Amino acid sequence: MLLNTVVVSEFMTNCFIIADDSTHEAIVIDPGGDAQRILQEIEKMGVHVKAVINTHAHVDHIGALKDIKDAYDAEIMLHSLELPILQTASKMGRLFGVSIEQQPEPDRFLSDGDQISCGDITLTVIETPGHSPGGISLVSADGKYCFAGDTLFAGSIGRTDLPGGDYHTLIQSIKTRLIPLGDDVRVLPGHGPATTIGTERRYNPFL
Repeated sequence: MLLNTVVVSEFMTNCFIIADDSTHEAIVIDPGGDAQRILQEIEKMGVHVKAVINTHAHVDHIGALKDIKDAYDAEIMLHSLELPILQTASKMGRLFGVSIEQQPEPDRFLSDGDQISCGDITLTVIETPGHSPGGISLVSADGKYCFAGDTLFAGSIGRTDLPGGDYHTLIQSIKTRLIPLGDDVRVLPGHGPATTIGTERRYNPFL
């Protein structure tokens, strides 16, 4: 599996590009902005984007959706509970002083247990609401990686003061859906450095 990270926009969002090294099919996770930088990285990797998955639809995670879809006719995937957030992203962006054009709506809605494949790579959807109503995490088939969006960070957790956020729901998501994945699982969050489930289970002050 090829895995590249592009840190984008003023929000320093981690956009992940994962690709099968034999078929060169790729999935982009959370293209938050700086579309040209993401597209340049995709071109440098020599891969073709099959799907774009959003862990949630906050403005800092969706800014390059349209550009990637236009470039590759990629299928956009999102949990259905995130649709209202996606539809009002332009308005929310103004509240944060960010200009963002309206992004295309999903081609496929995701729910718990769904699987997305490209080549020999398969990601399984885990519903992890709390930061947002339809927040999801994605676990690789080999069990080594968890793309956690803004659910769990190194030493922290996602904020819950935005519309639809709920602290107790978020903590429950982490404790019942992510912690059981196992200590050795590498967590790739929506912002900041990677960590492991074991490190967060032991040392994260919110847990």
